[in-house]
Amino acid sequence: MLFSNDAFGQHYCDERLFNDEVDQTELMDQCLRYYANILTPFSPLVTAKIHEILSFNLPVDMIATAHGVVWRKDATQIIHKYLEWADQYQEDRITIFYDSMSNNTRMMADAIAQGIYEVDPQVAVKIFNVSRHDKNEILTSLFRSKGVLVGSSTMNNVMMPKVAGMLEEITGLRFKNKKAGAFGSFGWNGGAVDRIHTRLTDAGFETVLGLKTKWKPDGKALLACREHGKEVARQWALHPLKVLDIKQEKPAVNDPVMPVNKPTESASQAEVASVSTTDFAGQSLVCTVCQWVYDPALGEPNQDVAPGTEWQDVPDYFLCPDCSLGKAVFEPLAKEVAA
Repeated sequence: MLFSNDAFGQHYCDERLFNDEVDQTELMDQCLRYYANILTPFSPLVTAKIHEILSFNLPVDMIATAHGVVWRKDATQIIHKYLEWADQYQEDRITIFYDSMSNNTRMMADAIAQGIYEVDPQVAVKIFNVSRHDKNEILTSLFRSKGVLVGSSTMNNVMMPKVAGMLEEITGLRFKNKKAGAFGSFGWNGGAVDRIHTRLTDAGFETVLGLKTKWKPDGKALLACREHGKEVARQWALHPLKVLDIKQEKPAVNDPVMPVNKPTESASQAEVASVSTTDFAGQSLVCTVCQWVYDPALGEPNQDVAPGTEWQDVPDYFLCPDCSLGKAVFEPLAKEVAA
């Protein structure tokens, strides 16, 4: 029996004592969460210590941790998982987290995610609002990701306080083999994006992209955000991407920060008209990604969309409650035809 103290444990409480008695998916999720938030900065030591223990050539029939379940069935499975997680672990995933004063940066996050999905539907994109989501959940997603995009409104020429706090946590965890970029909206100046870019670089990330937009992003700015997401998907791809026949316009990405100028009112109206939906009166719409259905009779009270709100009146920053993608991924729900 190996008494491992904190190693191989979890912040997990169940009346059942042994690993084979609990839900296996839930157990491994908790193990990963524990490793990501606590042991990540010690990964080199984890690898060295595990190899030292294994070199004794002693059978490990049971692992008793200081907290969490006792490993008695296939006890070494968690040892092999630790070796995998300690080796600069990443999945084909991108984490986006942000904070926003007026939903402007939230709209940017949504549009960037849409652009990523359009170029690489295989990549998992997870969006978090740091004011609403548990920080440990965000850090676990980042641990699993190949890259992270961090967004913030600019307040007094600096980033939002909760974004700054998350960056402190991230710096301390010393993630390896990950890319990063900054984005955000601003009024008088865009200091938040510059500061985020610097903090991510100092934390050891390969910082390659940045994006600013002034005031509330209109149609043209949102299209620029989607193009930005497409470029992120191309540069961070872990597998060959399908080449489209249609040549797509790309924004310049030479500078770590790409300002997006506020367009004229006429251009804004034209772009918004191209992405808005004005002919779905009375119809329900379905998310083509996760199949969640928007019913205008019910609205979406969690996003301040009152019952009776038609689709064309739903705000542009609306996100699907299940997959966090925006209005562009919705289409009319096919009506059943009576036999």
